[in-house]
Amino acid sequence: MNDFNLLIINWYRQNKRNLPWRITKDPYKIWLSEVILQQTKVNQGLNYYVKFCKNYPTVFDLANASEQEVLSDWQGLGYYGRARNLHSAAKKIVLEYQGNFPNNFTNILKLNGVGEYTASAIASFAYNLPHAVVDGNVYRVLSRVYDLDIPINSSQGQKTFAVLANELLNKENPAEHNQAIMEFGALQCTPKNPSCETCPLVQHCLARKNNTVSIRPVKTSKTKVRLRHFHFLHIENDTHILITQRTQKDIWHNMYQFPLIEKEYVVNLNEFKNELKAIYETEVELVKTNIKHILSHQHLHTTFWRMKTLPKTLEKKIEFQWVLKTELDKFPIPRVIERYLEEIVG
Repeated sequence: MNDFNLLIINWYRQNKRNLPWRITKDPYKIWLSEVILQQTKVNQGLNYYVKFCKNYPTVFDLANASEQEVLSDWQGLGYYGRARNLHSAAKKIVLEYQGNFPNNFTNILKLNGVGEYTASAIASFAYNLPHAVVDGNVYRVLSRVYDLDIPINSSQGQKTFAVLANELLNKENPAEHNQAIMEFGALQCTPKNPSCETCPLVQHCLARKNNTVSIRPVKTSKTKVRLRHFHFLHIENDTHILITQRTQKDIWHNMYQFPLIEKEYVVNLNEFKNELKAIYETEVELVKTNIKHILSHQHLHTTFWRMKTLPKTLEKKIEFQWVLKTELDKFPIPRVIERYLEEIVG
């Protein structure tokens, strides 16, 4: 379609959102925005972008921070591996590039946590290099305009869409082209109820013509979801609360949580309460149950139990530590525990 780029660019100039990472060519800040916005909606990621730019104005500031500080600032955003990769990549930029952000696609791609999409975005937005971005919005737009039924999460599908996106790319103005097609997918060609009646591409959209808009893009069947049953033990006194660090290679790596008992099945709560009382020899109170927390390919069913005193069986375990309740916010904790504390404290 010869006028694809012209139509997309014209739409973008009239409809684009005013976002802070669009008014800078600083590759560091563009990188921050792209990592934060991976698997995160703009309205949620915006405040985190502002926070990280304030707390870590340069790559040196980010590299010199502790992992705990970075994880604490990331808290609530989820997918914490992104924060660890961000921190690791900052150290690499300082050590190997003397703090100068790499200025070509190949070297950008070598940074921890940076895939082809993110590398393409940084290369085009910061340096105006001709690399097409292909994110979820772009997949959706292209699959509908060309009515492509090849699964976007298959290797062949990814190759096909990458080739098509690069064929359509305006090589003279790749930065604005990439911003435009992603924004078009986010605001106009939305997953549900797209605004087809006001779409500038409606006359060219094959999915609209073939009545297949609602089934584009195509994805292969999802990965099996793992169900996990977490029972957190909330133990505190007048001034302190008991926490432990998750050091195993699992979700929430290096974050802090309450002592945890994980079960492979749904328990009878009354029986489990009696079991806890017998094991820990202390009074146990059921505070919250059946709290669902959804992660990528994992559904957590969480229950919180409160104990009035520290059980003797936990007393001498070095993996647990008492921290002042007033200083708990200095420790990165999973969002599910943060929400629980917000609710019970009020």
